[in-house]
Amino acid sequence: MCGIFAYKGQKTNAAQLVINGLKKLEYRGYDSWGIAFKTDHRVNVYKEVGKIGEFDVSTLQEKVDSPTESSMAMGHSRWATHGGVTKENAHPHYSADKSIAIVHNGIIENYVELRKELKEKGYSFKSETDTEVIAHLVQEYKDLGHIEAVKKALSRLKGRYAVLILCAEDNRLIAARRGSPLIVGKGDNEFFIASDIPAFLQYTRKVMYLDDDQMVIINDDAVFYDLKSNKEIEKRIVEIDWNAESAEKGEFPHFMIKEITEQKETITRAINQDEKQFTHIAQEIKKAYGTYLVGCGTAGKVCLAGSYLFAKIAKRHVNVTFGSEFPSLQDFITDRSLVIAVSQSGETADTLEALEVAKKKGAKVLSIINVEGSSMDRISDYAIHLKAGPEKAVASTKATTAQLAILTLLSYALDNRLEEGKILLVNTASQINDMLNPRYEDHILKLAEKIQDVESMYVIGKGSNYPMALEAAIKLQEVSYIHAEGFAGGELKHGPIALIDKGVPCIAIVANDETKHEIISNAIEVKSRGGYIIGISPENHDVFDYWIKVPEVGEASPIVNIIPIQILAYQLAILRKNNPDMPRNLAKSVTVK
Repeated sequence: MCGIFAYKGQKTNAAQLVINGLKKLEYRGYDSWGIAFKTDHRVNVYKEVGKIGEFDVSTLQEKVDSPTESSMAMGHSRWATHGGVTKENAHPHYSADKSIAIVHNGIIENYVELRKELKEKGYSFKSETDTEVIAHLVQEYKDLGHIEAVKKALSRLKGRYAVLILCAEDNRLIAARRGSPLIVGKGDNEFFIASDIPAFLQYTRKVMYLDDDQMVIINDDAVFYDLKSNKEIEKRIVEIDWNAESAEKGEFPHFMIKEITEQKETITRAINQDEKQFTHIAQEIKKAYGTYLVGCGTAGKVCLAGSYLFAKIAKRHVNVTFGSEFPSLQDFITDRSLVIAVSQSGETADTLEALEVAKKKGAKVLSIINVEGSSMDRISDYAIHLKAGPEKAVASTKATTAQLAILTLLSYALDNRLEEGKILLVNTASQINDMLNPRYEDHILKLAEKIQDVESMYVIGKGSNYPMALEAAIKLQEVSYIHAEGFAGGELKHGPIALIDKGVPCIAIVANDETKHEIISNAIEVKSRGGYIIGISPENHDVFDYWIKVPEVGEASPIVNIIPIQILAYQLAILRKNNPDMPRNLAKSVTVK
């Protein structure tokens, strides 16, 4: 959600570097964009509504009527929160005297009061955004000096932010964060600042993470400050093990299908980690007086699946809640609780808030995340990294199955059967390798062609595959824009079956376990009312109008059962002429509440 990218160094094509960096952040979701770059003692700003597309620096030179050679620039891709999708509301924003330009991710909760105060002092506003308030505040305190003015302005803000500031009278780039991610990349006599690593991965893999209430001033070097103590601090350089190629589409038409295909390897990587950490965390779960699985969106569905896996495999009860709802349950949290957060990015605002609540209550925190060094990683007591590599499509696929694999392995570790769980998951990854082939995709494509024009469809599951029915509905909604709903099979007759009419597609996820006969019975109830039954199962059944075969993998069935629906959602998106990588109204990392 929203992208930030900035460059400060010796190259004079900073504007082009920033434009290219914003293009690499397009997967985060945005509706407008802009760039600021410094020439002599002037900050130039250019912004547009819509996508960056083929825009390059030659076009920029025509638009701003100024040379674009610069060694310092910053850019922003905006996902609208305060104010509509207009050029005026796009970032960067100027201060009133145009000496300062600013880009910002997050939400300033007290911007209404600050805006009123500034208006009374004579400032006029060109946009409806909360961001413009920050630019005017920095100008208001300019007599303190550039850096102190920024510190003073930031001290007035309530809420979450990641802020970058360029000043016409200064050759330094200033950035700060509270609650929204910002990462500094260190190259050879140059620095990059971005909201996500893929933006600068082709230039450097050396990174330094800004923590909450920290600021960095970049000139010839990067100097970090703690805003609370107002003291300079040291930052450790971390080398990222991703490579630039892993963040590119390569031969694939879209990131989504590339990442679906990568599940052959990512499940193996997720489980091929130090067994001692699984054993240690299993002991922490056993010691905890109340364990909570917390996630949002797809990660929330993974958490629900985890509760079934813990119950069945380890005979252990865990509580599940969405990150946004966790604060309402905080009265149950004590210093003996364990909160397990599940996230791809490690930056999801609602889940981060849940962890902040947990930490205040003294609870231990475990994060299951893909991005090492992310906010969740750094505030957690323990972390398990998915090692799935960059996931750039908005609709999560490979991270989802890696999360399921980690929770499955933890369940076996809880029951002192870690090796058995590992063998199961290695076998599962091997069978997924056999499953993901062009013939399999063509078989699902034929189904997509049959149902591409439907208005609604439904998915049913039972046991650990009930959460997969919910996740299947999310995937179909996200990229195909078909109205889809997931239900526990037994809940159909308590209301939703009224929605079934002739030809309405219903996907039945049928595992080869104790729930099989009941879910088949539920499918028969749908078919008897005219529904078109799509079966996802290791074996065919008479009730299926269309059968998609999946391997028999025992307790790992949620992993293999969601993959054909990922493929179906992708193919429906293509047939319906949607962009599967960047669905409308959605963002990859939801960093605002």
